[in-house]
Amino acid sequence: MSDFRVEKDSLGEVHVPIGAIYGAQTQRAINNFPISGQRMPRAFIRALGQIKHAAAKTNADLGLLDRSVADAIVKAAKKMIIGKVDDQFPIDVFQTGSGTSSNMNANEVIAHLATDFLQDQSVHPNDQVNLCQSSNDVIPTSIQVAAACEIEDHLIPSLIRLEGALQEKSQDFDDVVKSARTHLMDATPITMGQEFGGYAMQVTRGIQRIRIGQVELCEVPLGGTATGSGINRHLEFPKRALAYVSEETGVTFREAENHFEAQSARDAVVSASGALNTVAVSLMKIANDIRILSSGPTSGISEITLKPLQPGSSIMPGKVNPVLCEAMMMVCARVMGNHTTLTVCGQHGNLELNVMMPVMAVALLESIQILAGANNAFVDKCLSTMDANRPRCQELLELNPSLATALNSAIGYDMAAKIAKEAVASGLTVREVALKMNVLDEKSLDSLLDMRNMTQPGIPGT
Repeated sequence: MSDFRVEKDSLGEVHVPIGAIYGAQTQRAINNFPISGQRMPRAFIRALGQIKHAAAKTNADLGLLDRSVADAIVKAAKKMIIGKVDDQFPIDVFQTGSGTSSNMNANEVIAHLATDFLQDQSVHPNDQVNLCQSSNDVIPTSIQVAAACEIEDHLIPSLIRLEGALQEKSQDFDDVVKSARTHLMDATPITMGQEFGGYAMQVTRGIQRIRIGQVELCEVPLGGTATGSGINRHLEFPKRALAYVSEETGVTFREAENHFEAQSARDAVVSASGALNTVAVSLMKIANDIRILSSGPTSGISEITLKPLQPGSSIMPGKVNPVLCEAMMMVCARVMGNHTTLTVCGQHGNLELNVMMPVMAVALLESIQILAGANNAFVDKCLSTMDANRPRCQELLELNPSLATALNSAIGYDMAAKIAKEAVASGLTVREVALKMNVLDEKSLDSLLDMRNMTQPGIPGT
């Protein structure tokens, strides 16, 4: 066993690799959970380090921890925050449901590093690094801190970019009058600008929903310690520590109003995921609409032209596909699946503690990350180079039998329906059929069938 050193915990001796800077409890978790090979996300590790960083400073301020020890812990936690020791966090996502293994992994790594910094004394992972804390309040707080910061730093900016790109297209396409479609069938005219304005508003509403979810995430359980009662922590610890976390992250966090709710339930996380899920539903609709509207080039709708990005087939020469739309749709599907995972996990706040937190961290943070990435790629590679196929829009609009709707006020629904049916059967336009039937004169038809006017509220011809 020359490649290993002996470490001890409350259960006895454990052999730990010589090069590892974690300890016995981390090694036990490595041994116990050889499940997926998937580690906890970088954003989670960073947030966990930020909490340990803040806790050490707070405990020194409160006189609970010697300042030199606190400074060493702060220095060690900083290495964790910036990702210098990520290789020392090997524990599988599928571990103890409280995330105790990950919390002790952090405590052991920081204690080892802090001991090296001090040289003349050892730092204890539980008594000093974990002072005034428990895995049961630190892990859920880490999840919420990580998610709130990722939303602030990455997701919201990406959604604002997407919102702006869609608003720009709404303005660019305001001159394009086209057929609307309900039930996938021809309907009364709209402008393509109105269509894209609707997409932009979906994103606007999505940002608002995510902001609400972020506010919930910023109320964190830190200070509840083991069960929500706050045993073994200073009364001022959570408020002071969270002030340091807020300063470090640029996002304002606050102590839970009720620690028993905050630790036994993960409703804030499920709620935030619900907002992400709704955004995914919106983006799925937008991406799929653009995919349908760009279908063709000869046998589909082809009202939108997308820039060719890559060959679309290994067998069909010249084929090009709406690949960014498809990538976005797959991201949305994954986010919806993650929300199902979070929903199931949220139900397992058994009595005073949720016991499925590590996988909740992975699902929530992945949803935030991939939505942000997909938004940016969609803006850069799809929306920025998209154009309207104006001649095609005009061609399809002129053949649209639903234009007969504009005649209702002048000739009644039944006669307008007869004209629409004849237009479909004959391949003629509504205007041509109406003239042929001699139901209205040309001047009246010109007024009623003004397609631009038909995109606005009101009765045509008045």
